[in-house]
Amino acid sequence: MPTPIRQFIFIILLVCCFFTSAQTADNQTNIQTNDTIDHYLIEASKAINKGQLELALSNVIIAKDLTPNNQSKAYNAKTKMVLAKLYRELGDYNQAEEQILEAIEIHKEFDDENMLAHSYSLYGSIAIALKKFDTAKKVLEEALSITKKSKTKGLEGPIKLNLGLLALEQKQYDTAIAYFNSGLPIIESVNLSYFKAQVYINKARTLLAQDQADEALRTNDLAMKIGQENEYTRIRSECYFIYSKIYEHKKDYQSSLSNLKTHKRITDSLFNINKEIIVQEAGAKLNLNENNVLIEELTEENNQQLKSLKLGRLTTILSIALITILSLLTLSLYKNNNLRARANELLQNKNTELILAKENAERASEAKVQFLSTITHELRTPLYAVTGLTHLLLEESPTPNQKEHLNSLKFSGEYLLSLINNILDLNKLEANKVELENTSFNLKKRINDVLIALGKSAKDRNNKLHYEFDDSIPPKLKGDPLKVSQILINLIGNSIKFTQNGDIWIRVKPININESNISLNFEIEDNGVGISEKKQQTIFENFTQGSVQINRKFGGTGLGLSIVKNLLSLMDSEIKLESKLGKGSKFLFNLTFEIFEEKSTDYLEEAKKIDYKILADKHILIVEDNKINQLITRKILEKNKIKCDVADNGDIAVNKAKENSFDLILMDIHMPGISGIEATKQIREFDKEIPIIALTAVTLDDNLDEFYDNGFNDIIPKPYKTEEFFTKLHKALAKKQTTT
Repeated sequence: MPTPIRQFIFIILLVCCFFTSAQTADNQTNIQTNDTIDHYLIEASKAINKGQLELALSNVIIAKDLTPNNQSKAYNAKTKMVLAKLYRELGDYNQAEEQILEAIEIHKEFDDENMLAHSYSLYGSIAIALKKFDTAKKVLEEALSITKKSKTKGLEGPIKLNLGLLALEQKQYDTAIAYFNSGLPIIESVNLSYFKAQVYINKARTLLAQDQADEALRTNDLAMKIGQENEYTRIRSECYFIYSKIYEHKKDYQSSLSNLKTHKRITDSLFNINKEIIVQEAGAKLNLNENNVLIEELTEENNQQLKSLKLGRLTTILSIALITILSLLTLSLYKNNNLRARANELLQNKNTELILAKENAERASEAKVQFLSTITHELRTPLYAVTGLTHLLLEESPTPNQKEHLNSLKFSGEYLLSLINNILDLNKLEANKVELENTSFNLKKRINDVLIALGKSAKDRNNKLHYEFDDSIPPKLKGDPLKVSQILINLIGNSIKFTQNGDIWIRVKPININESNISLNFEIEDNGVGISEKKQQTIFENFTQGSVQINRKFGGTGLGLSIVKNLLSLMDSEIKLESKLGKGSKFLFNLTFEIFEEKSTDYLEEAKKIDYKILADKHILIVEDNKINQLITRKILEKNKIKCDVADNGDIAVNKAKENSFDLILMDIHMPGISGIEATKQIREFDKEIPIIALTAVTLDDNLDEFYDNGFNDIIPKPYKTEEFFTKLHKALAKKQTTT
C-alpha cells in the first residue's frame, strides 16, 4: 500500500478516536451533572421536612441552574414536584397545584409511571387542602393502582396516609384509622420517618375526634419523639397544637394554653422565614417580567423594521406589476380582434356539436322506448303461460298442500309482473308518471301471501318470520295492493337475504283512524348483518348495495330499495332506516288507505255474478302466435263449454273471420306478419258488430285510445286475472246477445 494512503487512513483513525474520547467524556460529565441535580433536589426535600424552607428554595434554584438543556424537561418535572411541596408548606395551595399539574403532564409525556405515582400522591394532599375531595380521591386511587402494578412498595405507605387524611377531612373516622394502620408498617419498612410522624399526628387527631383522648395523647407522643429526633420543625409545631386540643378536651386548660403558645411561637418563626421566601420568589418573578418587557420592546422594534422593509418591497413589486400589466394590456388590445374571431368560430363549431348531440340523444331516447316496448312483450308472454297454467292446475281440485303452493305460484307470478313493470318503468317512477290503482283488498291476507311466497327463502337461511298484525285494522281497504306487495317483498326479501340463523319481524299497527281513512305504520326488522352509517346515506340509490363484498356474497341488482323509495314517494310516504353494523336493520314507513265499504265494484265480486249459461256453446276465435298460450286460453274456455278456433297470425284471423261466424274474437297484438291492430282494422271493414277483445302483453299506460280507435271493444292485459278475463268476456257476449 502506498505511503500517502497509509498516512490518510492513520489521520482518519486519529480523528475517530478523538471524537469517541470526546463523546465518552461528555457522557461521563452528563452522568455526574445528573447525580448533582438529584442531590440538591433531595436536600431541598429534606429541608422542607425540617421546616428549613429558605434552604430548600436555595437548593431548588441550584438544581434548576445545573439542569442541562437536553434534559431540562425531565428534571424540570422533578423541580416542579419539590416546588409544589414547598408551596404546600408555605400555604400557597393554588401555586402548589399549578406546579404539580405541570409535573404530572411531563411525567405522562415521558411515560414515567414511578414519578407519576409520586406526583399523584403529592397532588392528593394538595387537593385535600383545597377541599377538592373528589379530585383527591381520584388521583390517590390512581397512584395506588400504579404502585401496586409497578410493585414499588415503599410509596404505598404515603398514599395510604393521604387517603387517611381524606377520610379524616370527610369525618369518616373508622376509614381514616384503617388507612393509617395499614400504611404505617409499609412506611416503617422503608424508614420514612417524616411520613411516620405524619401518620401518628393524624391518627392522634382522629382518635381525639372519636373522644379517645388518652390514646390520642400516647400516639401524639410518638409523633413528637420523631419530630425532636429528626429536627422536623413543622412536625413539632403540629404536635404542640394537638397537645393543646387534647388537654382542652381533658379540661386541663393551663397545659392546653402552654402548648398552644409553644405552637404559636414556632409558627411565627416559620412565618417570618416564609415571608422572606415569598419576597425572593416575587423578586425572581419581577426580574422575569422585566426581561419579558425588554423582549416585547425589542420584538416591537423588530416588527416595525420588518413592516418598513415589507412596505418597500411591496412598493417595488407593485411598480413592476403595474408596468407588466400595462404591457400585457397593450399586447391584449393588439390581439383582441384575432382572438374574438377565433372564439366566434369555436362557438359555432360547439353549437353544431351540441345540435348533433341533441339529435343523437333524441334517437337514443326513441330506441330506448322501442326497446322497452319490445322487452315488455317478451317478458310478459312467458308469464302468461305461468299464470294460465297455475289457474288450470287450481281448477283440477289440488290437495291442500298443492293448493297452497299453487296460490304462492300465482301470487309470485303477479308479483313478478309488477316487478317487471317497475324495473322497466323506473324512469317513469322517478318522473312521477306511474299511476296508482285504487282497488279493494285484504291487507292481512296480502301480507300473509307475501310471507308464504318468501317462506322457503327464509327456511333455507334458517330464519324465523314473526308476523304481528293489529286486529283493529279493518279487513278490507282500498289502495294499490300490488305496489304494497312489491314494497313488502323487497324489504322482507332484503332482510331474509342479509340474515342467517336469525329472526325477522313484520309489524303493522294503526296510527290514526276515522270513518273513511286509516293510517298504518309498517315495520320490517331483522337481526342480520346491518348497514354501516356511511352506506345508510346512499343505500336507497339505484344499483347501490352495502359494499362490493356484500354484492359478491349475496348478489342482487341493488334496485330493490330504490324501487321501494320511489314507490313510497309516489304514495306520499317515505322510508326510514335504523341500522347498526353487525346488529341488524329496521325499515319503517307509513301508508294511508281508504276503508272499503262492501260494494260489488271489483272483478272478483263481478265474477261471482257471471251467468255462465250465456257463455255455453259460444264460438270464439283465439288469435295467438304462441302455441303454449293458445293451449292455455283454449283449455280455460273449453272448461266453460265454449267452442274455440285458433289462428296463428293476423292474416289467418282475417280469412277465418270472413269464412266463419264467430261470437267473439280474442286478438293478440304482436304477431308475425300483420299485427293484431292491423288485423282488427281489416275485420272491421266487413264486420262492424263482432266483439273483438285485445288479449295483449303490451304496456297500456299510453295507448288505450289507439286500441279503441282501431275497432277493439275491450282490452285484457296479459298475464290476466281469471276473474277479469271472464267478466269482460261475459260483458261483451251479453251485450251482443242483447243487441241481436
